[in-house]
Amino acid sequence: MRTKGRSREEVAAALGVVTTEAGTNLLALAEATPVLLIFLRHFGCVFCRQTISDISELRGEMKERGVRPVFVHLGTPAIAKAHFDYYGLSDVERVHDPQARLYQNPMFGLGRVSPFVQLLKPAVVIGWLKGSIFKHGIGKIQGDGEQMPGVFFLCGPEIVREHVHKTIADVVDYRALMA
Repeated sequence: MRTKGRSREEVAAALGVVTTEAGTNLLALAEATPVLLIFLRHFGCVFCRQTISDISELRGEMKERGVRPVFVHLGTPAIAKAHFDYYGLSDVERVHDPQARLYQNPMFGLGRVSPFVQLLKPAVVIGWLKGSIFKHGIGKIQGDGEQMPGVFFLCGPEIVREHVHKTIADVVDYRALMA
């Protein structure tokens, strides 16, 4: 987990042009309540599905803390809806970003990697062996298999804490991000 100094104006400019699938401005959401902004890879990725499941399990605690999860994805709204419905998160705010403009915004610093190189990393293999693959399955790439994920805790137009993934199998400490 790392934190970076960015001006409130820079963050506001990046968030202010983003609208969720429900038509809500992302900056307005972050100003109304703390936001855990979760960038997913693609819906065929076992670790993407694990992330959605993890947030589903933390949903009650997030609500108690007043934190709103907002997901950014590369898939279609229909594919996203099916996945979020399955994990009991049909009502969460989602940002459909098929051109990866938000992902590629320097404000977030999310990289791109070869999916084949990622698949050979020990952390990824260990993640599969720990059961993610059996619990969430494997699917075909639905989006950009080279895009790396990340998670950002926003309070207003400020990125308070972040986790930019080093591997697709990074285990994120969501509680520490929201602390």
